[in-house]
Amino acid sequence: MSDDTMRWAPAVPAAPGAPAADRPTGALRRWASGWWAVVHLVLHPIALALHLTALVLLVTGIVLVPVLGTGFLLLVPARLLVAAGAHLERYRLAALLDVRVPAPGPCPVQGPWWRRVVLDPRPWRRAGHLALVSTFGVLGAGVVLALAGTGLAALAAPAVSAALGHAGEYALPFGIPGTLHAPAVLVAAAGVLLLALTPPVARAFTAVEVLTARALLGPGRGEREAVLRRRVETLTETRSRTVDSVEAERRRIERDLHDGPQQRLVSLAMQLGMAKRALDRGGPDAARQFLDAASSSATAAISDMRHVARGIHPPVLTDRGLDAAVSALAAASPVPVDVEVHFPPAQRPSPTAEAIAYFCVSEALTNTAKHARASRVVVQVWREDALGRDVLRLRVSDDGAGGAALADGTVADGGSGLRGLADRLAAVDGWLRLDSPPGGPTVLEAGVPWTVGGGR
Repeated sequence: MSDDTMRWAPAVPAAPGAPAADRPTGALRRWASGWWAVVHLVLHPIALALHLTALVLLVTGIVLVPVLGTGFLLLVPARLLVAAGAHLERYRLAALLDVRVPAPGPCPVQGPWWRRVVLDPRPWRRAGHLALVSTFGVLGAGVVLALAGTGLAALAAPAVSAALGHAGEYALPFGIPGTLHAPAVLVAAAGVLLLALTPPVARAFTAVEVLTARALLGPGRGEREAVLRRRVETLTETRSRTVDSVEAERRRIERDLHDGPQQRLVSLAMQLGMAKRALDRGGPDAARQFLDAASSSATAAISDMRHVARGIHPPVLTDRGLDAAVSALAAASPVPVDVEVHFPPAQRPSPTAEAIAYFCVSEALTNTAKHARASRVVVQVWREDALGRDVLRLRVSDDGAGGAALADGTVADGGSGLRGLADRLAAVDGWLRLDSPPGGPTVLEAGVPWTVGGGR
């Protein structure tokens, strides 16, 4: 399942149809988001107690290991506190800076427990990050607090100085002896400048934190290489299956054209030929029945062509979007369907994402009507932020008999339609899951990148 961590955004992007004058500039948005970096740094002293306790236990345990192994008694709670501190830092980065650092994989060290405790690189990397946060992060917190505090004091200084009867005289900050003589406007301008500099300075400090967090809290180099190798293998397999699926779809379209519109057109040509001969022999009355039959054949051929074209790409999807296309599928389904689309029509995904989502819903509704013996189906479509990228999510659930998937949620090999959709989704870095225990309910979920294949 995707990561459902809440995204705390400092500003909401303007709607696509908003006037240009109402859209904040990119620089202003970036400056405003810098205040979340300030909040992130200011919270460092609060987490400092946990981090320092973990580091002290870790260092003490290492020192006491030669003393009859007593240090191992401290290394166990130290590892737990270091892991808790790393989890806290990942959460703060995701919640305040919208930076998601994936957790590393399982312990790469094999052998007895003491070997894993000592040689597992993950706790040492986490401890290094906590040590950096406890020094560099706290330093950054002090710097941004000094900038923001001095800026606020400078803004309030003219009013305070005038109230005390010392207009134009200001005490120096941080306990520095002496006074400053300057115009009130200049002091207030200096305060504004210091406040304006606070977010960029905070972003500079947090940029270093983000780099070190990804290097020390995330997967190691070996894990990243293994993930890339698995990704290449998966893409190779899905590409091969996608090519086979496209070829099978081409043959299906050819068969549908041969069995449907082509036969209708052949019949139409024959009926027109007979009408022509009847017209030559007996006049209009003799040709009328053949012309009526030809008209019926032409209407049927048009209907067959529309059916074939709808299986390739429905026009309503291009013209009116996913909401209308899924609603059309629901109206044509023999099972009652409730449709819930939770994104505005103006925020349409890319055409490729729309098409894949449409055919996922179409295949799910077809399977439900054929096999599920369901009385109600619910189709939900929404936009989701998953690990820093926009994803088009859909869920099709019914109250039928179930039994349509394997126990692990992967698509059964027997379902060629869903298997083809799963391969098509995997080829664009999407996914498809099917949960259908015996007795129901059946839930099909899918995710496809919002802008796969390019935007509109």
